[in-house]
Amino acid sequence: MKAFLSLFMILAAFSAFSQSQPSKDIQIKMAVLAAPEDQRANATVYGYADGKIVLLRQGNNETVCLADDPSREGLSVACYHKSAQAFMARGWKLREEGKSAQEIFDIREAEAKAKKLKLPDQGSVLHALTADESDINWTNGEVKNSYIRSVVYIPWATTESTGLPLKPASPGLPWIMDPGTHRAHIMINPKRD
Repeated sequence: MKAFLSLFMILAAFSAFSQSQPSKDIQIKMAVLAAPEDQRANATVYGYADGKIVLLRQGNNETVCLADDPSREGLSVACYHKSAQAFMARGWKLREEGKSAQEIFDIREAEAKAKKLKLPDQGSVLHALTADESDINWTNGEVKNSYIRSVVYIPWATTESTGLPLKPASPGLPWIMDPGTHRAHIMINPKRD
């Protein structure tokens, strides 16, 4: 399964793996798997064409989804509230410029502090769905044994302001990641069977 560095840095990780790029329809089908069912049909979807992130489908609800990066092994798709789009797009641009994960974090942190970067709305959500390479059919878009985790954005929040621990108290319980930064968020990793 793809290493999960952080839900906000999904696009910042790099691997030498390469697969053929799925069709537009398959990218959309797989991307929306991370969204709640009632939000899938009308979600905006971004995907990949020639190694770049492109708009595959304009939706008309509050959900935006990102298809899998074909340069990385396994499946990793995400859907998030539209208020996070400026934040996400800035990360995509910085990655395209060749910035490292830490550089992307630092640049967005500085821009957020300077009020030059719109952050996701407080309490907005992101869902990420992952699966191992062996559980994916890239031809028809079918996925088995997937795992979904969620994030609730709480920019600048801390353990003191929320009461959330820095790691889960037990499997499946929420915790805070990147406290005190622009990227502070509640992590919810359901217990695996």
